[in-house]
Amino acid sequence: MRRPLQAAQPEARGASPSMQQELLWLPAGETPVRWHRCRRARRISLRIDPRAGMVVVTLPPRAGREAGLALLRTHSNWVADRLAALPTVVTFAEGATIPFIGEPHVIRHVPDARRGVWIEAGEIRISGERAFLPRRLADFLRAEARLRLARLAHGIGTAPEAGTGLLPSRLAIKDTSTRWGSCSSEGVVMFSWRLVMAPPEIQHYVVAHELAHLRHLDHGAGFWTLVDRLTPHRAHAERWLRQHGPTLLRTG
Repeated sequence: MRRPLQAAQPEARGASPSMQQELLWLPAGETPVRWHRCRRARRISLRIDPRAGMVVVTLPPRAGREAGLALLRTHSNWVADRLAALPTVVTFAEGATIPFIGEPHVIRHVPDARRGVWIEAGEIRISGERAFLPRRLADFLRAEARLRLARLAHGIGTAPEAGTGLLPSRLAIKDTSTRWGSCSSEGVVMFSWRLVMAPPEIQHYVVAHELAHLRHLDHGAGFWTLVDRLTPHRAHAERWLRQHGPTLLRTG
């Protein structure tokens, strides 16, 4: 569970780097920061978390908070520009427009209907009380993601190009902030439910990418050769996710 942001304050000296989130005053202005201590990290790094709308500072085991603050100060303008460029958050609410399978759909509350959640005429229609609309829509999108991505995984994993051994032992749907998918050494494949908002060819690439990890857990030449054999969408999908991925992460 996320801890709430602390009140805005000047850079604090001596505070524990184990704190997860805070607001800091940097040269470019007030900046939301999340600190992350990582045993595997070899150097201090910065990245933008589009979903949370903040910069994440990753610290190796022996790096101190002051070193992280120094890097933040050095790259303050870069952080500010990246945060300012993030898409507007779109909440699940009446009248909002969200993508579904790559096409824009208007969220429409139909309180007196008895159909649950359904797609009709370019709208995602949701019955029941307005207070339950966000949860019912989220549940619908997760269920659609599981259905569609599982179907894709079976189709790609059993195609002649796949050979044998490319079906996951289990498929999980989660809400992640940094990955569209992952594959464990036990053959468990995970996908972000937000992929259901992406176009079909983007879903196809991400599924093929993770299934290829069932044979190659690294990103070596053999892995990419298999990916290209499983899907023709690699180059387009990687560009699309870089450009539009933050929008999906800022939706819902």
